[in-house]
Amino acid sequence: MPSFAKSIRPYVTQEIQQAQHSWAAGQRVLAFRHLERAHVLGQSSTVQHVRTHWHMFIWGIRSKSFREALGQVVRMVGAATKTFIGLVPSGNTGGSNVSPFKPLPVPQDLARILAAVKPPSR
Repeated sequence: MPSFAKSIRPYVTQEIQQAQHSWAAGQRVLAFRHLERAHVLGQSSTVQHVRTHWHMFIWGIRSKSFREALGQVVRMVGAATKTFIGLVPSGNTGGSNVSPFKPLPVPQDLARILAAVKPPSR
C-alpha cells in the first residue's frame, strides 16, 4: 500500500497548481484559498506540510504581506519538526490568520479525499 505522503501528493499538487493559475489570473484571495486547501490535505505528511507552507510564504512575499510571510516561516519550522509526531490540528488552514493549534472543520470534498488515501487507524 502506498504511503499517505505518496497518495496525497497529487491532490496537494492540484491545489497548488490551481493557486498558481488563480494568482496568474490576478485572483490573489482565491489563490490563497487553494493553498489553504492544499494545507488541509497535506498537513499529515511532513514533506507536503512544509511544501504548502513554503507556497504560502511565497504568496506572502508576492502579496507584500510580510505578516503572512513571517507567519509562514514560523509554521515551516513547526511543520518540519512537529508533523511526524502527529502534532497537527485537523482541518487547520495554515494561514497566519489562524492559530497553528486550532482544529477547524474539514470541507466535505477534502474529507472524502483524506478518507480515501489515509490508511485505517489501528
